[in-house]
This record gives sequence, C-alpha cells and structure tokens, in this order.
Amino acid sequence: MYRFAIEKLYKWKKSKRRKPLIIEGARQVGKTWLMKEFGSKVYANTVYINFDSNSRMAELFASDLNTDRLIMGLELYAGHKIDAENTLLIFDEVQEVPRALSSLKYFYENAPQYHIICAGSLLGIALHGGTSFPVGKVDFLKLYPLSFREFLMATGNERFTKLLDKQDYEMITSFKQTYIDALKYYYFVGGMPEAVQSFAENKDFNEAREIQKHILAAYEQDFSKHAPYEIVPKIRMIWNSIPSQLARENKKFIYGLVREGGRAKEYETAIMWLTDCGLVHKVSRVNAAGIPLKAYEDLRAFKLYIVDVGLLGCMTGLRQRTLLDGNNLFTEFKGALTEQYVCQQLKTIEDLGVYYFTNDRGSCEVDFVIDTGEKVIPVEVKAEVNLKAKSLRVYKDKFNPEISVRTSMADYKKEDWLVNLSLYAVEEIDHVVS
Repeated sequence: MYRFAIEKLYKWKKSKRRKPLIIEGARQVGKTWLMKEFGSKVYANTVYINFDSNSRMAELFASDLNTDRLIMGLELYAGHKIDAENTLLIFDEVQEVPRALSSLKYFYENAPQYHIICAGSLLGIALHGGTSFPVGKVDFLKLYPLSFREFLMATGNERFTKLLDKQDYEMITSFKQTYIDALKYYYFVGGMPEAVQSFAENKDFNEAREIQKHILAAYEQDFSKHAPYEIVPKIRMIWNSIPSQLARENKKFIYGLVREGGRAKEYETAIMWLTDCGLVHKVSRVNAAGIPLKAYEDLRAFKLYIVDVGLLGCMTGLRQRTLLDGNNLFTEFKGALTEQYVCQQLKTIEDLGVYYFTNDRGSCEVDFVIDTGEKVIPVEVKAEVNLKAKSLRVYKDKFNPEISVRTSMADYKKEDWLVNLSLYAVEEIDHVVS
C-alpha cells in the first residue's frame, strides 16, 4: 500500500530546518504503519516506542527533560546505541505521556540531530487541551484515510492514477467506465487502510464491511474511555445524527435533529471533541467570496462530514447491491454520499481552505467554496450527470469568479467560466484551476 504522505516525510528528513514531527489523524487511518514504513525505507535503524500503558516510559519522562538523560534511557529501552543521523525515533500514542510531548521542545532546541516522529489516535485532543509544548518547536502532518487515487493504486490500478496525474482527459474519458466502477467500490469500501487492504486482497465487500463495523465500535469505545464523562452521551448523539443530517437537501447542521429543542451551547464541546479527534470535518458557511475566505466565515452555520465515506455507508447500513446496481431507493442518499466523498478528497489537498456558501435568503447554495490562497473557487457537486447549475450561475452573477467547477459523473469539459470535472478526478482540482 502506498501513501502519498510518505513524500512529505522524505522532504521532512532532508530539511535543514527539520523539527520533531507530529502526525495528526483519526484512529486507524494508518499513522503507525506510515511511520514504520518510512523508518524501514530510509533509516538504518528504527526505535519504536508505544506510550500506551508503558510505565517505563512514563517514569523516564516524569523527571527532568534533559535530552542526554532521555536518550540514554531510550537506548537502555531499545537495547542498543542510538545513532542520531541513522535512527528514526517513533513515539506512538504519545498523548498518553504528556511530558513526552513537552520534551519535543528540548529535542528541537538542544538535540536537533535526532529524527523524531510522534503520533497518537487522540493526539488532537491532547494538543488542544493545553498540553505544554511551545508553538513553533514542532512540525505537523495531517493524515487522512486513503484518497481515491491511493485507492486506485492499492487495488492494482496504479496506471490509472498516473493517467489522472497527467491530466490527459481525452485518454481518461476513453477509460471512464474503469474509473466509475472503481469509484463505486470506493464509495462502499472507503479509505480506511485495513478495509482497503482486505478488499484489494480478497475483493470481498462483506469482509470490508465487517472491518468497518469493528472500526466504528472502536470509535464508540473511545467516546466512553477518553471523553469527559458528562459529554459522552452528547458525542454519541452528534455522531449518530450525521447520516440523517447529510441526507437532507439542505445539509446545514441542525441541532434540533440531534434532540428536539437542542441548542448550540449544549453540543459545542461534543462537536469540538469529535473534530479534535479527526472523526468529523466541520465545514463552515461563508457569506462572501474574498481572500482569505476564513475572514468571511459564519461560525453559526456549518455542515459536518465524517472521516470516511465507507464508514458513512456502514453507519447507514448501505448494502453493496443498492450502491453498485443503482437501486432507486438509494437516489436521495446518493447526493449525501457523493458530497461526503468530495469533502474527503478536498481535505487531502494541502493548504486548501474548504467552506460552503449560501446567500442570506437561502435561495442559492454552493456545496463547497475553496480557497487556494490565490483564488476562491465555487464547487457544485452532482451525484450523476445532471448538469444544471442554477446556484453556480447565481454565485457567478454575484461574485464573478475567474473559474467555477461543477463535478459530476459527466466527462471533463472546460467552458468559458466553468470546468466540468469528473468526480473521479476531483483530487486534481487545484491543478485544473491553476
């Protein structure tokens, strides 16, 4: 299995300004595998330390954080000398020992020759919970489930990924049925590495679904084990409401669908917990189209998507036959699944701000508006080949964007102000519009 994030790790290793690296991401998106794979490929030695229920490491970091003393302790733990330039130090589940996180400051300032990568399934909560380490002393990398391009590679279609990279849309259109079939598989299997690996090896949808059920059960256990007791019921209610929220035509998050009479102040902490865990993507509304888009963010209005399209299908009990055969009963939810998929792919693009737009009257809604840092681009999502774009036209008349994007199952086509971009090529959006 290949992850594009490993290219960022290669750059990190070569950087003259290298700092200890923290990989953020939800449980089971492949953080541990990525760190170990990187270590085995480019270092002579890897020292892997899991801080979960590790009393020795808790004791080592409990006293002073002198880096010479810490390295000596790590050498005793590993059973061999640590050669700074040729050894990767991996701190996994590092949030379990907060002082290990704090030590990264001292490694950066006093022992920058050591190569350290950290990760943890609930690391986002530890970081946002005030764990002590100074901003500016570490690098960050976000890891998500496999994107559609990575899914193509994992399932033996690497040449089709390369074709997307080349943006040879004439050739891509010639093979569009291959892409469409793979996209349907991806909608069901999603991008969680264990589910993808199982499907790649056995082509068994039922086995992939069982893995997804286990992952969802692990998330539920995390709610009870790690979240503050008083917000656990609210986290569950928010989490379980997301499929029905997305199934609505207007996908703006409504607290009243969580519980009748529900209000923002009751659930804000629960939403923040899920966001910090990496389990949900919170996409805020903007009411204008300037750069940066964040300056026009309406914090009261947002949509929630979950971490993976396959897990969304699992939560709703979506059957493979319904998805693959195009059952009519699936029509309404198809839009929700497609929008979830597009959000998930946009989130994998580095330095891309992702929002959505509605006008004040609610008569115009653009599914996503993205900020590349140079341009603001409206993106309308269609589940099939329906090419009506009423909202995009209203948006264009109001803000006159340089380019707009409509993504659907239709073929690639560039018009005067509008690019029709196939859903299976949506990861190429930043190249298409540049």
